[in-house]
Amino acid sequence: MKLINYINFRKLLEPPYIDSIEWSKWHVFWLDERVVPKDHEDSNYKLANDGFLSKVPILPGNVYAINDKLSAEGAADDYEACLKNLVNRNVIALSEASGFPKFDLMLLGMGPDGHVASLFPGHPLLKENEKWVSFIKDSPKPPPERITFTFPVINSSTYIALVITGAGEAGAVQTALGKSQNSVKLPVQMVSPEGKLT
Repeated sequence: MKLINYINFRKLLEPPYIDSIEWSKWHVFWLDERVVPKDHEDSNYKLANDGFLSKVPILPGNVYAINDKLSAEGAADDYEACLKNLVNRNVIALSEASGFPKFDLMLLGMGPDGHVASLFPGHPLLKENEKWVSFIKDSPKPPPERITFTFPVINSSTYIALVITGAGEAGAVQTALGKSQNSVKLPVQMVSPEGKLT
């Protein structure tokens, strides 16, 4: 596993990138999302939209936010149905190896406890192997209600960029790299894409 510096999407807003990227081919999804309104300060959609999506010509129909009017369970089911529809329309491919959707690129962060997406240490969702998208109502990190891709979907990816910054994550990074006496397996250690991990 190679750790990389923070991917600065703002660079894509500058020449020569802004004018050379085929934005019409981009489809944007959320690996996990807090079940809050899209304009709420805790919304990953708001963060992405304010800082990046509103500044590039990605087709609005190619940005797939969760339905924030639904419960956590309803939002997860709705998002999975959306993914299945996109697979049926050949927008997203299926992995031949796993049968789960195969995304070209996933950007993953990690929390101080080693969680990725909304997959937290010791949580039963770590073992989910049938659903594409699931929900959590008892997140140890607020807000408590979220939706998340499951590990079979995450690990079907062609490419995963695992972006970790901050001193608070150092202990989990040491554990993930096997440089710690901690014998507990962290969720970040379960990231193992079919393709490449950086």
